[in-house]
Amino acid sequence: MDPIGKKLLDVVTKELGYSEKGDGYTKFGDWYAKNIDADHDSYFATAPWCDMFLAWAADRAGVAKETGQFGSTVEHASWFKQQGAFDRKPEPGAIVFFDWSGSHDIDQIDHVGIVTSVDGDTLHTIEGNAHSEVTRMTRSMDVVVGFGHPGKVATELQTAAKQFDPEHKYQPRHAAPAPSVQAITAAPAGAAQPGHTSQQSGKDSHAMEVPGQEAVLTAALAVVLCGTVALAVGRATAAKAPTSPPIRVKKRGKHHRPATPVQLPADLPVTELEAADRETTLMPALSQAAAYEAEDREFWGRIDHFKEDEELAFWDSLHSARSEALQRTARPERSVEYASAPEFR
Repeated sequence: MDPIGKKLLDVVTKELGYSEKGDGYTKFGDWYAKNIDADHDSYFATAPWCDMFLAWAADRAGVAKETGQFGSTVEHASWFKQQGAFDRKPEPGAIVFFDWSGSHDIDQIDHVGIVTSVDGDTLHTIEGNAHSEVTRMTRSMDVVVGFGHPGKVATELQTAAKQFDPEHKYQPRHAAPAPSVQAITAAPAGAAQPGHTSQQSGKDSHAMEVPGQEAVLTAALAVVLCGTVALAVGRATAAKAPTSPPIRVKKRGKHHRPATPVQLPADLPVTELEAADRETTLMPALSQAAAYEAEDREFWGRIDHFKEDEELAFWDSLHSARSEALQRTARPERSVEYASAPEFR
């Protein structure tokens, strides 16, 4: 028997014989309108109430998360399917969904109940709104669309809770357990205890006695000293290192991807994640790929722009040097006149 369904059966069994009022009013529909429906619509007080009866019972049994609370049988069965807890395997305590036409189609579900026992292809159930009351019924598997299993939903919820438990920490299997305080402070094997002496080669010798606490404090002091020196060296090295490179060059196609995996929110169940994964289409992946390609083009385009600037500067310098050379060759040379020597007669 489904363990969660067993709790639900204990509640619904006590309601056997309850019948709706003349206008269709039930306490189950009235409770659903006040506690589940967001608009508190009074319509539910007199609406068909087979599924609202189970929602009310789940609340009384404290199994609402595992059983679901719905006013629509189609939505209820779809919810079980999303949780991976919907099949055609009958089981006492399972929620059974019916289609009177025998189509076995979730969208055609007409009615819902809870299984009390199974006899081959015959089901014994307790149902709300069967002949306008809560009563026991006998049904054939021919009209069954499927069964929702609250116990399977509970297992999924427990698994998700363990995965996202903040107190649950990973420990490598190959790592040895941490030593206890007693193991650290205990004297090593073969060491002499206080008040005792050891004998070696027939001579008495006093063993060196070092209290366990003093050994631990000495080791701790050494660790602190080494850590202080390492921290000073690290700070000196960091001070010499440049804070940022002149040009930030990144590897093509990798600079936009995160270095660490994305952590999932703690309130995200595994079942919702799997459902989202099943509904994922190709378009978001294509859009992301296009964004990566556009980012790469923009980045490498800027790098190419740096190269163009360098080439332009080179040609500018070459042109300036040639212009200066031409100006020097075109400049007229200054003529020098020498005075003629006087003639002597």
